[in-house]
Amino acid sequence: MHTVIVGPGPLAAEDVVAVAREGASVTLSEDGRSAIKAARTHVEALAASDEPVYGVSTGFGALATRHIPADQRTQLQRSLIRSHAAGTGARVEDEVVRALMLLRLSTMATGRTGVRLETAEAYAALLNAHLTPVVREYGSLGCSGDLAPLAHCALAVMGEGEVVDRSGAGAGAVRPAADALRDHGLTPVVLAEKEGLALINGTDGMLGMLVLALHDLRMLLDTADLAAAMSVEGQLGTDQVFTEELMALRPHPGQATSAAHLRALLAGSEIVASHRHGDGVVQDAYSLRCTPQVHGAARDTVDHAALVAERELASAIDNPSVLPDGRVSSHGNFHGAPLAYVLDFLAIAAADVAGISERRTDRFLDVSRNRGLPPFLADDPGVDSGAMIAQYTQAALVAELKRLAVPASVDSIPSSAMQEDHVSLGWSAARKLRRALDALTRVLAVEVMVAARGIDLRAPLVPGPMTGAALRTLRQHVPGPGPDRFLAPEIDATATLVRTGTLRPRFVGLRSESRTENRPEPDESRTGTEQEAPR
Repeated sequence: MHTVIVGPGPLAAEDVVAVAREGASVTLSEDGRSAIKAARTHVEALAASDEPVYGVSTGFGALATRHIPADQRTQLQRSLIRSHAAGTGARVEDEVVRALMLLRLSTMATGRTGVRLETAEAYAALLNAHLTPVVREYGSLGCSGDLAPLAHCALAVMGEGEVVDRSGAGAGAVRPAADALRDHGLTPVVLAEKEGLALINGTDGMLGMLVLALHDLRMLLDTADLAAAMSVEGQLGTDQVFTEELMALRPHPGQATSAAHLRALLAGSEIVASHRHGDGVVQDAYSLRCTPQVHGAARDTVDHAALVAERELASAIDNPSVLPDGRVSSHGNFHGAPLAYVLDFLAIAAADVAGISERRTDRFLDVSRNRGLPPFLADDPGVDSGAMIAQYTQAALVAELKRLAVPASVDSIPSSAMQEDHVSLGWSAARKLRRALDALTRVLAVEVMVAARGIDLRAPLVPGPMTGAALRTLRQHVPGPGPDRFLAPEIDATATLVRTGTLRPRFVGLRSESRTENRPEPDESRTGTEQEAPR
């Protein structure tokens, strides 16, 4: 596991994933240390002056009109964190908390927040010790940033609140932060002027969840292309509607990518070749024929959201900010609107990809549309119900996804005595997107499971090499057609294969304009569907 270097420059998205999910360690670069020290000298100069400066020598929010004397400023910072650590509800996932802590550390390293070096180092030490502050589901309005979630993290750095200890025996236990810090040899931080605001005034929760969601969506969209290709095979659909010549008539890059994937996945399929001429079917249903248009639109949405994420990763979000000439100026850069919009947009895309997946699944089960397969793909229809209720489950998930697609970012609830009278609700958008991606994972799992049964029932015809490899991987965990059996564990097993990327195809040799292709190839040991794409 590599060490992520945190400095004044932007973090790479893959570094955020590595720290959040894989436990990579972090260290501050020398440039980052120098930037932090330089900014702190300006804050200390302002703290020593008689001029009131927001965040340094005044109260906060609607209480910013009160000047705080020097002997009360340590208490001011402590009180700020304690009062703002007001989250409630279920515990937020460790990966989200680690991501937002890393992103806050990255902002500190820009030299625009005015924190002391020891405070930044305390965040790195907490990450490296695998001590994750307990953050609660509800509390952020997405403006001024993710105040409550970040305050829970700052509270732990102060030696208060709770942390999850992932190190040593009993890993995963929730412990008092004071005890955990002591056992790891870490010293609680006593916050100085400006530091309280600097630790909580950012969009790090929203951004962390966006970066993780983009990572997951790229994998899920590749897997959606696989599921669609298996459905095309199992339903005796055609691959001729996916030709490069036809896709060039509408040059959306995501559409071109998904179509290229479908061509690669269906290449060499005996099932597709068996009915290419003379079967009398003029056109496939939209759910088959329009797959690249829908999956491609989702890919283009991911690319747009990734551009927003890249810009935010290159940002220094705080208020007020320390400028290079030493001025400390207030502004509105903490507002989460740019992130909230794309988080909502991605939830819409996830719902639509799930919707077309469910429609492809449903066609397998209807004897009037499945082109010769048994009703509900049952072994003995009437005695057996086959995949009937698996589609019910899929439909329930799609209905939930449609509810989750309702945007959070169009809402706003004024707060702080009308000082903060317009908020982004970007944290809420991010939380529902995480639920949406879990639902999409399960919807795709049902399609893969049902399509695999449909392909098996087309024997002795065999699928293409890539879809065939996916089917063989699936059959190591889920048995093929037969009498009814307990279906829930099979859905869960398939969902695990989807979620972990085990079924994700490896599109070797394809070239695409889509940014979704600009990523390292996955580990071959996790890939069950390798095939050199046709040139």
